Amino acid sequence: MTQGALEGAGRGPHPRHALAPLLASAVRLSIVAALAAVEKAEFAYVRDLVEITDSALSKQVSRLEEVGWVTVEKGQVGRRPRTWLRLTEDGATAYRRHLAALTAIAGPLR
Repeated sequence: MTQGALEGAGRGPHPRHALAPLLASAVRLSIVAALAAVEKAEFAYVRDLVEITDSALSKQVSRLEEVGWVTVEKGQVGRRPRTWLRLTEDGATAYRRHLAALTAIAGPLR
């Protein structure tokens, strides 16, 4: 057994197992990160921040909504339709766990 294997023995599973597979997509990770920073955000704001098309954002938000990580609210401002996105508590928890796992993985590299 190598020294590295001996040092890692008994510490529990590697932190990569705590990564959220849904956040392996850089686009979804960017969307969730943007929403984690605010109470809610307008669709167009997130689209522009993440630098993707309306259809790409809609597709990714639908996936996040399916798992209960994002809610979508539709309404109007004046006569203009608006869509707001909000990270749910489950989404925020998954995001925090994902960041903690990334930090645990990268920590030894510092």
